[in-house]
Amino acid sequence: MAGGALWRRLGSVLRWTAMAVGSLLLLGVAANAWVLGSTRDRIYDDAARLPVYDFAVVLGTSPYTHTGNPNALFSNRMKAAARLYHDGHVRHLLVSGANPSRAYNEPRKMYQSLRRRGVPDSTITLDYAGFRTLDSIVRARQIFGLRAFVIVSQRYHEYRALFLAQHEGIEAVGYTWPAEDRRQPLRTEAREYFARIKAVLDLYVLHTRPRFLGPARPIDLGPSSAGGYIARAAR
Repeated sequence: MAGGALWRRLGSVLRWTAMAVGSLLLLGVAANAWVLGSTRDRIYDDAARLPVYDFAVVLGTSPYTHTGNPNALFSNRMKAAARLYHDGHVRHLLVSGANPSRAYNEPRKMYQSLRRRGVPDSTITLDYAGFRTLDSIVRARQIFGLRAFVIVSQRYHEYRALFLAQHEGIEAVGYTWPAEDRRQPLRTEAREYFARIKAVLDLYVLHTRPRFLGPARPIDLGPSSAGGYIARAAR
């Protein structure tokens, strides 16, 4: 009898565990479907079809891989950002990334790469507190006063960035380097899958805010910019 009760209790625990795991898996799938479904039609790899705004926000990543080789993700973001500027699709670039130490400074590396690609110093602003995608997007709105912009990153990343921008009331589209392979390593895809779930939790459950905000530093391009909320014909 005691043995039967034990097995019944164990069966109940297993059923509840299975239900909990199933619910978590379902929530993960639903969160990813929400992020992807609400943003996929706002990502471009053809600059000719891209709406033209005053600003682009270039999201940071390391210029090197963990093995010390050049990071194609970094170089493709820099090529995409430089193209947007030189083709007249944006007037100003906000480069946003992490700056935890003197030895690791994403905004500075992005600035240097863009300067080598012919982007003028006066058209680049550096945000040193873009520790996460959420930080970069929220700070672009609250610190730098941008209400509309092009997000420059990889397609797999831009779904989440656009989802965050949408929540902040920002008019945003994404642009990714056209020659880039859309397929990513399984590790990258898995990490981004969970990052999208975290983004939904950050916005709607945890109400996460950036690590640093600080005083506003609006980027002023003159009366025509209006925080970037303007679509112009390409020059």
